[in-house]
Amino acid sequence: MKVLSIQSAVAYGHVGNSAAVFPLQRLGVEVVPVPTVNFSNHTGYGAWRGPLIPPPDVAEILLGVEERGVFPRIDAVLSGYQGSVGIGDVIVDAVRRVKAANPSAVYACDPVMGNAKSGCFVAPEIPELLRDRVVPVADIITPNQFELGFLTGTEPASIESTLASADLARALGPSTVLVTSVERPDRQEGTIEMLAVDDAGAWLVTTPHLPFKANGSGDVTAALFTAHYVAAKDAVVALERTASSVFDLIETTYRSGERELQLIEAQEFYATPRMQFSARQVR
Repeated sequence: MKVLSIQSAVAYGHVGNSAAVFPLQRLGVEVVPVPTVNFSNHTGYGAWRGPLIPPPDVAEILLGVEERGVFPRIDAVLSGYQGSVGIGDVIVDAVRRVKAANPSAVYACDPVMGNAKSGCFVAPEIPELLRDRVVPVADIITPNQFELGFLTGTEPASIESTLASADLARALGPSTVLVTSVERPDRQEGTIEMLAVDDAGAWLVTTPHLPFKANGSGDVTAALFTAHYVAAKDAVVALERTASSVFDLIETTYRSGERELQLIEAQEFYATPRMQFSARQVR
């Protein structure tokens, strides 16, 4: 499998491509990483150095990759945080060209906007860009509940309302929706869930909830789910494998006491997920 991943890059820590590339490689996936920023560290520290890469420069990198004859061999395009409208346009154009070269390729978009605790943390024009121009061309999207609510103009909370919101999101264009960090009011205390919805049905997986937030975990989740879904063409398999690997990564990080994801220490969990969580069908 070959994945074209258009995301941010950081020198220290693990977010964007600096989070997604290595787990994919441990799965045996060939990754073509194209950076959209080149920062010293993620912005959660409140201070960072390094450049945003101008959209025309990102487009030039993609053109160079295309000129090497790579696009017909791309199985999936993956994108995450989009720092400007211009980057969104470059990504959408790249998806169009990849699919022209390989009609079986899929586009997986993590529509990064924010979360319920901190609200929206992207530029004001980005949510509308994602909803109106990017998500409609995606095959797979991986929003959290907050992002799913914005995309659909709803407030998903229960399983029923989250399923209804996922259906509305699928009506925008994507055939597959992975809702990360599902926090329904009636869930078992100390747990968190992920929900996968596609044409075949809907499945929920429950894992323990660890009391901290690790920047980049969503990037790893989107990357692993995309790779597993493309390989297996089965939402249950993709959901269970992803939940297993990501929980073990987060638990390894939590036990370490470190702020940054312990991406290297947890590497065996990507290649050989323990499969300790089972998904149940909810529709």
